[in-house]
Amino acid sequence: MSAGKIDPMEQFLVEPVLGRHIELFGYDVSFTNSALFMVVVFVLLAVFMSGGLKRQLIPGRWQVAAEGAVSFIDNMVKVNIGSGGKKFAPYIFSLFFFILFANLVGVLPLAILPGLHTFAVTSHITVTAVLAFLSFGIVLLVGLWKHGLKFFSLFVPHGTPLWLMWLIPPVELLSFLVRPFSLGLRLFVAMTAGHILLEVFGSFVVQGLNAGGAMGPVVSLLSFVMIVGVSALELLVCAIQAYVFALLTSLYLHDAVHLH
Repeated sequence: MSAGKIDPMEQFLVEPVLGRHIELFGYDVSFTNSALFMVVVFVLLAVFMSGGLKRQLIPGRWQVAAEGAVSFIDNMVKVNIGSGGKKFAPYIFSLFFFILFANLVGVLPLAILPGLHTFAVTSHITVTAVLAFLSFGIVLLVGLWKHGLKFFSLFVPHGTPLWLMWLIPPVELLSFLVRPFSLGLRLFVAMTAGHILLEVFGSFVVQGLNAGGAMGPVVSLLSFVMIVGVSALELLVCAIQAYVFALLTSLYLHDAVHLH
């Protein structure tokens, strides 16, 4: 990176936490910043759910929040999967809150403190792709286990005329196979774009202050206002993307459980 310039893609670099790579049998097993923030997300989620394990007769705010989170996912599963969907609630819950916590941790303004910098694990396609293909794999396993070869009738919509049988099933199959890619890419693109915008406007603030003159402070002020606006939008996107990922997974599971 050139002196005085800010690289908006630098924040996505996966680097060893200890500053050097560790190899074992020819494989890099370094504990990276990505792994560190996954652990952070897991710990935060565990701490949050510990409030729901108190089972007090008169629940406190923490317990109410945890129980409300569980009820929210139960309702999502009940509405979108229907009968037989209760068993998938733990997975949908884990999926939704892991993505939500990972998104929120990624936008924490820790960079204002010296030596600290957050890492958004959901801004990496490897993470979002694993979540998407895991969901897709569960859908396939559930569909084949429950219906056997009848599962493939999912690609023949009810009422399809015979003269369109050469076209509709391949289109439905292609649409089905695209699902994991759309799931992973949607979350990845949304989080990456937001972080790049924040970094770019942050560089405008710094460069405006360093430029001096009459326009420098104006550019910095306008850029700071944009940072505030984009940050507020990012918080909304964090929740929406977690909800959409969990919702679509529920709908795909509905297709696997009930077919048409």
